[in-house]
Amino acid sequence: MSLVQLGGLEVQGDVSPASAEILTPGACAFLARIATRFEQERQRLLTARTERQRWISNGALPDFLTETSEVRASSWQAAPIPQDLQDRRVEITGPPERKMLINALNSGASVYMSDFEDSNAPTWRNLIEGQINLRDAVRRQIDYTGPDGKQYALKDKTATLFVRPRGWHLNEKHVTVSLYFFHNAAELLARGSGPYFYLPKMESHLEARLWNDVFLFAQDAIGIPRGSIRATVLIETILAAFEMEEILFELREHSAGLNCGRWDYIFSFIKKFRDRPEFVLPDRASVTMDRHFLKSYVDLLIDICHRRGIHAMGGMAAQIPIKSDPEANGRALEKVRQDKLREVKAGHDGTWVAHPGLVAVAKEIFDQYMPQANQIAVPREAARVSAADLLAVPEGDITEAGLRVNIDIGIRYLASWLSGNGCVPIYSLMEDAATAEISRAQVWQWVRHGARTREGTIVSGPMVSAAIAAQLEQQRRESGAPAFDAGRFDLAGRLFEDMVTGEEFPEFLTLAAYEHID
Repeated sequence: MSLVQLGGLEVQGDVSPASAEILTPGACAFLARIATRFEQERQRLLTARTERQRWISNGALPDFLTETSEVRASSWQAAPIPQDLQDRRVEITGPPERKMLINALNSGASVYMSDFEDSNAPTWRNLIEGQINLRDAVRRQIDYTGPDGKQYALKDKTATLFVRPRGWHLNEKHVTVSLYFFHNAAELLARGSGPYFYLPKMESHLEARLWNDVFLFAQDAIGIPRGSIRATVLIETILAAFEMEEILFELREHSAGLNCGRWDYIFSFIKKFRDRPEFVLPDRASVTMDRHFLKSYVDLLIDICHRRGIHAMGGMAAQIPIKSDPEANGRALEKVRQDKLREVKAGHDGTWVAHPGLVAVAKEIFDQYMPQANQIAVPREAARVSAADLLAVPEGDITEAGLRVNIDIGIRYLASWLSGNGCVPIYSLMEDAATAEISRAQVWQWVRHGARTREGTIVSGPMVSAAIAAQLEQQRRESGAPAFDAGRFDLAGRLFEDMVTGEEFPEFLTLAAYEHID
């Protein structure tokens, strides 16, 4: 690694001629100004998260805030929706890898969310190349030639581009999305679009206020009109569910709605109530969107967004096409259809898919049941959702098979992430950090509270350690010793074991692994 001073920043990664076009003195100075201006408030809000966690672990339960009741009761609307965001019926997501970016923009989806967060392993190379790829895509100067000589280039009509940054709860040793804004905001506006973002892992309306302050500062700093930035907030934490209306209010000048980030939401439910035995969840596979606590969260989000004149986006179907097995592929596609049918009938204005092959499947459902651009103006019975509805713990079994699946997925995903890939097909499902987090959080929770499986076994640290060792041995046999060693499975197994059997609960799986990537 090299060490270079640029724009008041110390750049510790390799600065190649290509990356120097991103890490310009002006861009680095812009980044330094943002960090200097807002770091103290960021740290204050992170401390507030820790204090709130302690409050919950000591027996308190979240509720709708009394101090913001006027915001919920008063009449206000989000800013008018830009023309290129009116129709968002199908959105596709994925990391900003060059070939994947081209395919996603060409996929026929309304929106492509280029993801620096859960589906991206944040190595220096991935983040810098992601910035280069996005710059080229915005200017329609991106192409790619595969190892087989196949050429990839943009079609005339492409998806509208959103970018998801890594959450500001993470202390970065690499590159932030501020560089994307600096290099591309004015160009996007000139092309009739704008700098559009998805905001992850928010826990309170005060965090939304900080984002809004950053947006105002950034727009002023580069001389574009206020309100040019638009952001969809992922409601993917249980605490944010109690402040959805306030979050929209804080960002109303810059809002592009809310999204049901279902996988992280389930993870957050486990994480926030991890010390409470009455909140132990059953097998991951049985925690589906028809469960009362998840249906209530969906209904409330849609109601709030539509009353405030903005999009209520659905979540990710994790299934991917199974080309080698037509029968299994048919079952997977039917699961996607049923999931999207549930979403459009609930009132969502669009949905997410993980693979270009699923765009047409989701679009067909939304085209049939949502012939107009969105459902914001469609009359709908008001949602009546209480705190108890959002906190209703689903019933179901904990099984030994569920435990093994959690261990298997957790280790496979970590090994892939450590090798630089944050978006991994495992058993015909697209796993990212959010789904892997559910797996490891459940195992920790079951160990912590000595959960009993349906078979009668008590889940304990020694039992889990033995299961991890058995899984690693099975993986070695399946992949062969050279591939096993190159795949960093041993390190993944050690990290996973430490995370699920330790006394303390690591806030995020990727934080424990972060120091092991370049």
